[in-house]
Amino acid sequence: MGDWGFLSKLLDKVQSHSTNIGKVWLTVLLIFRIMVLGAGLDKVWGDEQSSMVCNIKTPGCLNACYDTAFPISHMRFWVLQFIFVATPTLLYFGYVLHVIHKENKLRQHLQNKAEISGVKLPKYTDDNGKVYYKGSLLGCYMMSLILTIVFEAGFIVGQHYLIGLWMPKKMDCYVEPCPKVGLHCFTSRPTEKTIFIIFMLVISCVSLALNVGEIFYLMGQRAKHRKRPMLEIQNITPTETFC
Repeated sequence: MGDWGFLSKLLDKVQSHSTNIGKVWLTVLLIFRIMVLGAGLDKVWGDEQSSMVCNIKTPGCLNACYDTAFPISHMRFWVLQFIFVATPTLLYFGYVLHVIHKENKLRQHLQNKAEISGVKLPKYTDDNGKVYYKGSLLGCYMMSLILTIVFEAGFIVGQHYLIGLWMPKKMDCYVEPCPKVGLHCFTSRPTEKTIFIIFMLVISCVSLALNVGEIFYLMGQRAKHRKRPMLEIQNITPTETFC
């Protein structure tokens, strides 16, 4: 839990540099993924391979049967999914910290200069530390969202093909060294595990929808800011134009 706590604190700091939709997405990521993975799911799930029971005790058959049905365990799959989904956001956070540090140094440099003509002014932050989404910062944020969407969608498809959308109650195995006929393996608590599988899939879909919605939100805000100067120019009277 210590590693999860450090990561949750790090992601919590990202909230101050995200949009409102991004804050909701981080809340979903923190509460419904870190809390479930770090606190509850490990105790509920356990080692599902050792809990399987087969009606034939052929050495190595249980391992081969489980590996065929589930190339990767559910817990490790979801941990890997969380790492990939959170990485673009953490990289964006690192870039934001770099921009803030750079502009704070520029702001200190301007305070020490009496003449500021021809000197580059801070572009992405104000004196209160507020971050403005424009230029390369906006591009970096959009790229992190696109990568998150790609990873999220890829893991949703991967869950369907690798571990399935439910936990089967009984599995028939036809791989070596299992016998060709008459072998059945039974999983432990399949209904309970199916509920968790569906729950994690729903969280993935919600996360994907929030990221797509945030891209459209940023595009709408960008278009609104571009229209505003044009409207201000159109509202200028002829007298004001020549003054």
